[in-house]
Amino acid sequence: MTGTLQIVLIAAAILYVMARRLMGEPAVGKRLLVLPAVLGIIGLTQTSVHSVTAVVFLAASAALSVVFGLLRGLTIRTYEQNGIVMLRYTAMTIVLWVASIAARLAAVFVMNLIDPSAVQAGNGLMLVVGAGLLAEGLVVLSKAVRVGGQVVWSKGRRGAPHRTSPVLDSWQQKVRNGHDSSR
Repeated sequence: MTGTLQIVLIAAAILYVMARRLMGEPAVGKRLLVLPAVLGIIGLTQTSVHSVTAVVFLAASAALSVVFGLLRGLTIRTYEQNGIVMLRYTAMTIVLWVASIAARLAAVFVMNLIDPSAVQAGNGLMLVVGAGLLAEGLVVLSKAVRVGGQVVWSKGRRGAPHRTSPVLDSWQQKVRNGHDSSR
């Protein structure tokens, strides 16, 4: 996949996620954890670094993306609707998305001035985006288990009931009973 095509596909995916989450959607564990992890793993397998500078740039980009993901997660509203935990992006979430994209573009620009060979079009982008989305998802899930409704693992299709996760159910039960081990 060419760098330009990869960038266009990732941008389209981010815009799709933003639109859905601005309207509000169920907090689905699979979408919040597995999909970003898969995106990151695919990005890792497609990343080729040829110098120490490139490794440092990629690590710094991923760390910055994780920080922005954590901050975005804090701004996302979680609430109960019809017994299901929902999530909704806020205006601040969008501001943080724009800031994270601007930071990535600025980092690529600076890196091109320092070592143009260390940055290839799209190199590491899927890894960086996946890391940020995974951090965001972890924060949202930690907020979602505190909401009164059910956190679902995956949405039911064609009228089928939503699937739950024993791990999420257990975590949510512990939090509701005041036994959250992270306190």
